[in-house]
Amino acid sequence: MPTATTQETIELASTLVTVHPLVLLSVADSYNRSAAGTKRRVVGVLLGQNNGKTVNVANSFAVPFEEDERDPNVWFLDHNFVESMYDMYRKINAKEKMIGWYHSGPKLKSSDLAISELFKRWIPNPVLLVVDVRPTPGIPTEAYFSVDEIKDDGTSTSRTFVHVSSTIEAEEAEEIGVEHLLRDVRDQSVGSLSTKIADQLRSLQGLSARLGEISTYLEAVLKGELPVNHAILGELQDIFNLLPNLTPADALNATKPNAAKETELSKAFRTNMHDSLMTIYLSSLVRAVMALHDLIDNRKEQGLAKLAGDADRAKESAAIEADIAKEAQESKDKAAKEKQAKEDKGKK
Repeated sequence: MPTATTQETIELASTLVTVHPLVLLSVADSYNRSAAGTKRRVVGVLLGQNNGKTVNVANSFAVPFEEDERDPNVWFLDHNFVESMYDMYRKINAKEKMIGWYHSGPKLKSSDLAISELFKRWIPNPVLLVVDVRPTPGIPTEAYFSVDEIKDDGTSTSRTFVHVSSTIEAEEAEEIGVEHLLRDVRDQSVGSLSTKIADQLRSLQGLSARLGEISTYLEAVLKGELPVNHAILGELQDIFNLLPNLTPADALNATKPNAAKETELSKAFRTNMHDSLMTIYLSSLVRAVMALHDLIDNRKEQGLAKLAGDADRAKESAAIEADIAKEAQESKDKAAKEKQAKEDKGKK
């Protein structure tokens, strides 16, 4: 059925929802603690700022939530817990206001409209953030606002969700903290060397992306597409001042025109490479010595075991020979006694 677009819908459609990494980590932690391996979803409250055009989602906390798997319209959300936790968060940081709620989706459900209506007890227009906790490519968030749907035929209005744009952004301190946490998250099936190489590769890819952004910005300034910002140019100059001196050594010493053209960077790289090769060589020597030592120990243990076995077999052989000799002596003595007895009997 045709519907009319209200002014509220037009204004909300241009809203941008910015999500900080701390919120994603909090949602993933809540899901892994209470709903991992099940079809359940986790629900929580979003905290931040809403200035009308931009919604900044900076923090969140989980809320006890249950729903009937057979009937999604039957659900329970502890609103007393929401009020208690929100009061405590306001005492910690008064700038972070309640701006909406989230669930782990991964898609909208029929009960989401009713839950959004419940959150209108605290805020007039709550934002719904659906966070996909599955390891899928792309941005794992989708943002929605509930609006009135007006039908052209004049029938009664109904509530529906309108999708708005969302993005993931982090402040410098948050980015450093997230990168530090990700260093400890590695696949146990791969070695530490593979993990270090992968970390170095990700760092270089991030550096390359940032250098590309700087190059694009400077080209736009040169073409006149962007105005000159002296503050940004000053920051870039500070970055370039941190680079090593790449002047050739012969240019620094004009008295040696035939000197080798080796820059400080290449010299440092060569020294570092030699140090790394020496470390690898020493490690190989240590492994070879340890392997040889283990081989000698194994040979000693096998030789001692063989000697012990030979000694045991010699003892067993000696015991058997002694038993045979004893039995032969007993048989001989017995035969002598029988012979003596016969002789004595013949004399009588």
